[in-house]
Formats: sequence, structure tokens, C-alpha cells
Amino acid sequence: MLSAKSAEVVEATLPIVGGAIGDITPRFYDRLFAAHPELLRDLFNRGNQANGTQREALAGSIAAFASALIADPDQRPDAMLARIAHKHVSVGIDNEQYKVVHEHLFAAIVEVLGEAVTPEVAAAWDEVYWLMANALMAIEQRLRAEAAAGGDPADLWRPYTVVARHQETETVTTYLVRPADGRAVPASRPGQYVSVRTELADGAHQIRQYSLSGGADDALRFSVKRDGEVSGHLHDHLHAGDTVELAPPLGDIFLAEGDGPVLLASAGIGNTPMTAMLDHLAATGSTRQVVSVHGDRDQLSHAFRADLEQLTAKLANATAHVFYEQPLGEWPAERTGLADLSTVEIPAGTTAYLCGPLPFLRAVRGQLLAAGVPAADIHYEVFGPDLWLGA
Repeated sequence: MLSAKSAEVVEATLPIVGGAIGDITPRFYDRLFAAHPELLRDLFNRGNQANGTQREALAGSIAAFASALIADPDQRPDAMLARIAHKHVSVGIDNEQYKVVHEHLFAAIVEVLGEAVTPEVAAAWDEVYWLMANALMAIEQRLRAEAAAGGDPADLWRPYTVVARHQETETVTTYLVRPADGRAVPASRPGQYVSVRTELADGAHQIRQYSLSGGADDALRFSVKRDGEVSGHLHDHLHAGDTVELAPPLGDIFLAEGDGPVLLASAGIGNTPMTAMLDHLAATGSTRQVVSVHGDRDQLSHAFRADLEQLTAKLANATAHVFYEQPLGEWPAERTGLADLSTVEIPAGTTAYLCGPLPFLRAVRGQLLAAGVPAADIHYEVFGPDLWLGA
């Protein structure tokens, strides 16, 4: 994949470029949004841009891809690329935007590194960029075609009617939506998410992803925690009978078929995809051994608490372990505090699915590795920009 000459140059300059990414990415985004303000208004997450997490994610993806090419120039890091591609398709990034990004990214690199960017260095990193970009464009083209299901891959957004709205907790609301045009509900896998596009008060069209939180007849069910401008807007303005735009379900982390043991570990609103997985297992009468672990602040903030109890009871071989940091009323001492998998028996041959804040993911992954679960069998989903690429 990466030519021998470029591999040598990239390996030699990776520490320099990687060390300067923190300076390069702000300049890149400033240049990009100055030239294309519509991208910030209608495509990029304004909240993540404001707090800097999107910029950190870009840095992580570039560094992780370059490092992977150096480690094995003939092997493409498909797992990392698939995750990025699903996110890109979910917000509507198209091939032309890769050219725009290339223009402003390389201008920012030259601006920061100056004379260190010799023609040889520029050519080597240009090769890295287009290897990554072309691979992503190919994966994204396939994903768009699959999501379109015979329709136009260039137009994945469809209007949906809200047929029901349910308040799970004070801050979490579940929506049940059906296609407004009467067409069939797109297929989904337990653990995937949908993208919601909505117009805000200032006229911006912002996009956010929300995990599907369970199965429903002829409808999609997704849940929203109030924690940002889009989720707050949905809580305040999206009600039964209203129409909202959705893209088809996407996401590379979903429950795989099989009969081996499954661990579903979550914290906070990270239990939405886990609830969908548990719902699927119960609906199909699965006999797999299922271990659910969830951590939350207290009983009132725990969304889908009743679902966890009811779905676990429906399964022939399932257990649930819940941890509360500040439990209300009497609560077992061994289940007080942060979720701790070292206190839970992990069956041999377990495939683990994790979702929650990054500190939770790191802690739980470490506990699973210590328990002997192979890294290849630990899958995670993170809400927002993925700052853990390559982990």
C-alpha cells in the first residue's frame, strides 16, 4: 500500500507531524470554515468544534492511520476505517469534501512546520492522505448503496413521523418514528444508530447520531439524552405528530450472531445500544449466556432500568449487575460506586460490547483484558468524536 520511499519519510517525520498536530488542526479548521462556513453551520457538530473534541479526533485518526501504515505497509487498518466511514456516511460527507479537506489541511501543515515540509515530505504525507481518503471513499460508497436499499445513494435523508414519545427519565426521551412517505422501515442491526437532522432557531441544520434503543413493529426507536443544543431542541420541540429527517441506521459495532457468551457493559446513556442488543436476544429466544453490567449515578437517572429487568428475565441464561455511584435508599455495598467488572464472573469465550464515557471504556477494557478476554473480542461504541482510535 504505502510505497517504501514514502514509508521511510513518514516514519522519520511522524514524531514531528504528530507532535505538531495540536497546532495544525486548529489552523486547518479555521481555514476550512473561513472558506466554507456552510460546513460548520450544516455539517460539523458545532458543540464538538467549540470544545475541541472534533479536532482531537481528526488528529487521532491521522496519527493512527500513519502509524498503522508504518507498522505494516501492506495491511490496511480496516477496523479504524470502517468506524470513520460509518460516521462520515451518517452525516452526509461526500467525495468532493476530501479535496477541500486536503487543500486546507496541507496548507495548515506548511503554515505550522514551514521549511521542514520539503517536497519529499509533502509527497510522502500526500500519499498517506490519499491512501486513507480513497479507502474511505470506497467504503462509504458501498455503505451508501447498502443503506439506500435500491434507492438513490446520494439522497439518504427521509422524513419520518413521530408516532410516540416516552420520557424515560428527567433527561432521556425515547422517540418512535415511522417513514412519512409510507415506505418500509430500513433494516437495522442491534447496536447501530440513526442520524437525525434538524433545523435550529438560527437556521442551521445540525446532525446528531442517536442509538436505536430496541425493536419496534414498522418503526424505528431511538433515545435522546438532553446534553447539547440539538438534543435540547428535540426535547423541547419534537412531539408526537411532528416530522423529522433521518438517515438510515449505520454503525460498525453491532451484536454478532452466534451462540457464545455475550457481555454488555455500559455507563449512563451508553446503555441505549445495549438495550437494543438485549431486546434482540430476548425477541429471538436466545439461549446464549448473557451478562449485563451497567453503571449510573442513581436509580432515577438510570434509563431503561425496567427494560433491563424485564428483558433479563425473559432470557434463559442471563444475569444483570447494576452499580450506582450515589444510590437512593438501601443498596448492596458491593454494587455501590463505579461499575467494576473485576467483581463479575466473565464466562470463557465471551464477546464483549462496551458503550459509555471514555474513562469508563478504558477502565472496563482493562478489567476485561486482565480477566483474559482477548482484545479482538472487545468491541466499543463511543458517543461523539472517537478520541480512542487505535486503542
